Amino acid sequence: MEVLNQLVAGGQFRVIKEPLGFLKLLEWLFSIFAFATCGSYSGSFGLSVECATRNESDLNIAVDFGYPFRLHQVYFLAPTCQGTERGHQEKVFLVGDYSSAAEFFVTVAVFAFLYALGALGVYLFLDSKYRENNKGPVIDLVATGVLAFLWLVSSCAWAKALADIKEATAPAGVLAELPGCRRPGARCRGLRSPVTSGLNTSVVFGFLNLVLWTGNLWFVFKETGWGGPWGRGPPAGAPEKPAAPEGGYGQPEGGYGQPGGYQPDYGQGGYGPPEGGYGQAAPTSFANQM
Repeated sequence: MEVLNQLVAGGQFRVIKEPLGFLKLLEWLFSIFAFATCGSYSGSFGLSVECATRNESDLNIAVDFGYPFRLHQVYFLAPTCQGTERGHQEKVFLVGDYSSAAEFFVTVAVFAFLYALGALGVYLFLDSKYRENNKGPVIDLVATGVLAFLWLVSSCAWAKALADIKEATAPAGVLAELPGCRRPGARCRGLRSPVTSGLNTSVVFGFLNLVLWTGNLWFVFKETGWGGPWGRGPPAGAPEKPAAPEGGYGQPEGGYGQPGGYQPDYGQGGYGPPEGGYGQAAPTSFANQM
């Protein structure tokens, strides 16, 4: 508890308030929801097959299935309705193997969960190492881009697989394939359909993760500094700016009025005030000449 108080007091958790850390926290939470709603699913549906001979009928057939949705391995016993007193049952298998799409989706969600958790730890406790030599932001950018692409592929594949799973486990479709339901006098009906709201939620979280990881690319890219003008050096071979001459721009060495510089000469033969300056009396006044 003391360590947590010190971290809060020291501002270590300020990164959670910034877009980079806040989005990473959402990615961590949504990844949990994605693989939990898909990987923990188990469902069932019910059938009723009533044959012309009552002893053969089975009015409550329960079919259970779940993750990873290898439906071709799921079977149940159904009456054949052949008209015998003892009755006869046969194994009926469901159709389809959707384990590849389901396992791929869960695997991406687990890797995203682990990476988001690790990135949060780096942001909080190893921020200086993260920014050292700009390696951390570059690695983060590449990993975020790869996971965003994987979320796109896995979410689309899982959404298509879920649509096929719903069709393969629909009671009406399963009953249509039963040989006993095609016998004269047989009556078949579905008792209950599988509840797939949890699987629908997993697809929603898959595409939400896609939006989060894709949007977070911009904030991770900003951490690299590649987008700013300061991140680019001068072009190769550019001429250097000429240095200003010593003593100021356009001034000769020494400057005006300094030794070695330009000085006006009011001496002999030059233009300028006569010796003694303007406004002073001449040696012989004008009155004496008169």
